Amino acid sequence: MDLPCGTRNYDYAKDMAILRTRTHWALFIGLLVIVFTAPLYLGNYWLGVANLIGITIIAVTGLNILMGYCGQLSIGHAGFIAVGAYTAAVLTNRLGFPFLAGLICSGFTAGFIGLIFGIPSVRVKGFYLAITTIAAQFIIIWIITHWSVTGGFVGISVPYASIGGISFKGEASQFYLIMVITAVCILFAKNLARGRVGRAFIAIRDNDLAAEVMGVNLLHYKLLAFFIGCFLAGIAGSLFAHWIGFLSAENFTLTDSILYVGMVVIGGLGTTLGPILGVIFIRLLQQGIMYISPVLENAFPGLPAGFATGVGPMVFGLVIVLFLILEPRGLAHRWGLFKSAYRLWPFSYCLDIT
Repeated sequence: MDLPCGTRNYDYAKDMAILRTRTHWALFIGLLVIVFTAPLYLGNYWLGVANLIGITIIAVTGLNILMGYCGQLSIGHAGFIAVGAYTAAVLTNRLGFPFLAGLICSGFTAGFIGLIFGIPSVRVKGFYLAITTIAAQFIIIWIITHWSVTGGFVGISVPYASIGGISFKGEASQFYLIMVITAVCILFAKNLARGRVGRAFIAIRDNDLAAEVMGVNLLHYKLLAFFIGCFLAGIAGSLFAHWIGFLSAENFTLTDSILYVGMVVIGGLGTTLGPILGVIFIRLLQQGIMYISPVLENAFPGLPAGFATGVGPMVFGLVIVLFLILEPRGLAHRWGLFKSAYRLWPFSYCLDIT
């Protein structure tokens, strides 16, 4: 992290600290105030959008650990989110588990399923590994739709989250719950990337053969990356289940898995900030397309049937192509260049790309 002129770190603990100056602390506190007072000035609709963004950030942060840091391409992330969601639904609805117990069990269940499908990563990589994770997506969804415990094709209802007698029913109360868990997950990913495990992941991503020669256990760290990435996906799935209230297999499609990969690419692979920017950008883009589609239908009544509906996937594909050509390192890299060019050192914590 860049520091202003005259600021020095005189010990290792201070050098490793995330918040180093009073300005960092002031901006961090200001960010918390803005985020946690949002229910006071946002309506239920935009609070719902914010809740979806928070849940998606957790899921994409897990995918970023797996794909951005460790270099293991996964196109079945929606399937692992489904594992977490249905685990929470079954445990809380059918077995009467409390919310927190279901949340943790969802993470571990998705993590262990991720370990199973992560075993081929020792032998294959790249597009071959992507095909393996696509298989995970179809296998998981097939089991969900054909297993009576999960409700099959009908689906399953999920009770509201509650902690210590406090029930999170409205969008505002769910907002606080989701944002707290999202902040914890981001902090966990930040510290993981800065530690020994994160350095091992990056070494595997850059050159797995060289990493193995240097003593990095590829089997151990690749499976660990799958477990952590899918664990966060399970946490996101559990929150999604309690937020939406009813689950069906249609909530977890292959299109969603591809969308998550796009969010990581657009935000910036291998950065803490990348998933946040990528998710916010894509979710707000989706909201914009929702408003534009009826306008197009009214303005151009002669358009073919379903053309306005197809604008969304078309725009998303165009955005991916443009980012790969013009900004392959993502929005996080662009922010880093902007921050350096205009010497915006006070924002080094609130929008840090490392």
